[in-house]
Amino acid sequence: MIELTSSQVSVTWCIQFMKTFNLLYTMTSRRNPWTAALLMIIMKALSSLSLTCHFAEYQIGSECCPLCSAGFRVKIDCTEFRTTSCLPCIKGTYMDNPTGRKECSSCTNCDAGSGLKVKRSCRVTSDAVCKPMEGFYCTDYKGDKCEAAQRHTSCKPGQYIQVKGTAYRDTECSDCSDGTFSNGTLTSCQPHRQCEAEKLQLIKAGTPSDDAQCGETTKTNVSVILGVIITVLFFLCAGLFVAFI
Repeated sequence: MIELTSSQVSVTWCIQFMKTFNLLYTMTSRRNPWTAALLMIIMKALSSLSLTCHFAEYQIGSECCPLCSAGFRVKIDCTEFRTTSCLPCIKGTYMDNPTGRKECSSCTNCDAGSGLKVKRSCRVTSDAVCKPMEGFYCTDYKGDKCEAAQRHTSCKPGQYIQVKGTAYRDTECSDCSDGTFSNGTLTSCQPHRQCEAEKLQLIKAGTPSDDAQCGETTKTNVSVILGVIITVLFFLCAGLFVAFI
């Protein structure tokens, strides 16, 4: 015995009811015009009523068919005599809600070329969820899904990383103040070397991107040179002295 849904029973009842009204109209139209007119008004009112299916059904023509479960799609719509035929979604597709659709949705591709990687794999009942790769941050969030990502900003020499980038925000950079430097990878600017404090001579002044360069002072260099000259002269004199003896 074929079992019909409540909506199908209602539709069948309405059709039979309309047929009965039509028959009554035909029988009374010649005998009692007023009754026939009233029946005509009722028939038009009934025919104008739209079919409303149950929340677990979908409408096909004059039928309310049961929805396929999540993870499935419709293969064949129901009829007055049979229920909906469903098929499971194939690999690479999904259906996350009960449906009356005949095709499953394609899974989202977490493209590494777009700075994305898989956070949660696609299943027949849910789509894949992507997240930014390391060194990237999401620029387009929809719920818990990241649909587009961009590489973190690289701070330039002379700047420091004021706020480190995360999966949700870009890196923020700031310029170094006078007397400090950074190559762009530091989280704070470093002070230039103080050559005088180290009793050294300034060879090259520091810049926002490079440290100062220090070297031995001129006096020290002169002393070293004089020491070398005196040593050489001493050995020369000693050699000459030995030669004349």
